[in-house]
Amino acid sequence: MGKNAIVGQSGGPTSVINASLAGVFESCKNRGAEIVYGMCNGVAGLLEERVVDLNTILKDDLDIELLKRTPSSFLGSCRYKLPDWHADEAVYKKLFDILEKLDIGYFFYIGGNDSMDTIGKLADYGARTGSDIRFMGVPKTIDNDLMVTDHTPGYGSAAKYIGVVMKEIIRDATVYGTKYVTIVEIMGRNAGWLTAAAALAKGDDCEGVDMICLPEVPFHVDRFIEKVRAMQEKKPSIVIAVSEGVKLEDGRYVCELADDVHAVDAFGHKALTGTARFLANTVARSLDTKTRCIELSTLQRCAGHLTSRTDITEAYQVGGAAAKAAFEGVTGQMVALKRISNNPYQCTTELHPISEVANLEKKVPLSWMNENHTQMTHEFLEYARPLIQAELTPLYIAGLPHHIYMK
Repeated sequence: MGKNAIVGQSGGPTSVINASLAGVFESCKNRGAEIVYGMCNGVAGLLEERVVDLNTILKDDLDIELLKRTPSSFLGSCRYKLPDWHADEAVYKKLFDILEKLDIGYFFYIGGNDSMDTIGKLADYGARTGSDIRFMGVPKTIDNDLMVTDHTPGYGSAAKYIGVVMKEIIRDATVYGTKYVTIVEIMGRNAGWLTAAAALAKGDDCEGVDMICLPEVPFHVDRFIEKVRAMQEKKPSIVIAVSEGVKLEDGRYVCELADDVHAVDAFGHKALTGTARFLANTVARSLDTKTRCIELSTLQRCAGHLTSRTDITEAYQVGGAAAKAAFEGVTGQMVALKRISNNPYQCTTELHPISEVANLEKKVPLSWMNENHTQMTHEFLEYARPLIQAELTPLYIAGLPHHIYMK
């Protein structure tokens, strides 16, 4: 079989996705791969034969350490949907010809639901054609919505960022003592794990957010307004965390009520933005109060200065575990994280068939919300708190974090 390995990154970046890349690279090298190639912009770039020899870029331990502490996708990303092989076999023939030319024996894709769909299709086609290339999925997504894994690398750091920022927003929003509603929009199309992380802000030194709105709970605009009205009778300044993907009972996203244009990507996902702006404007019109909308946007996934050490360590581990499995003969599977205990927090890795992951979504259990579906329970906090622990600060030069990137 092929002597070389290849790795790509796909979908939305995270602040620790490069730690998984480092894990794959080092583990492949330690297991005898002659060359570890990187796909530039994922499978889309591979189809154009845009690859780099990572051996020539990651030359020493400092490069690896910088890579682990650099946010976003070092190799570049894509949102490319592979067709079914029986519908367009030419794409697969082209891909496998390129892999043969590069003498690839091991193929790794770091990504979320859609990336696991890609791995599943490639592994299936490889099995049908008798290829001995081993295809492995490495989990990544701040959305934390992958099945079978306790949590996904990337989520812990994004949750840490959200918890920190919400505490700071709450402090700012309460300084004037006047009626004020601040609505913070947090990423999450169909699963509210990130918005739930706003609950982490509550503590001895912070009263926490006043309401949390998740996509798992049907949204009623009128009821939302009434809840805000009732809360302002008890305290003037209200801070609300809302998922960008909250939906009405008829399935429409709330942001669609704003009449904004929402583009659609290759996987049919509608771009979501404007939920907080729409709700803030609606509250301002309905109630005698000032409002502000804040979109955390891409800051949630690229805040390398607030990464969780737990998260970055586990991201590195799943990359290494994927390489180990591939070199031991495994293909068509994804590495998952399995929690052993909360206190002390312990987690290990295990393997699951891609079919248990691809195109499926893990939602926040409604049992982890209070009866009114406005706050998270202690069970959620016990789940999330271990994932945000400790810090791995960037390497600072001239007062700013130093990153590694391809010119």
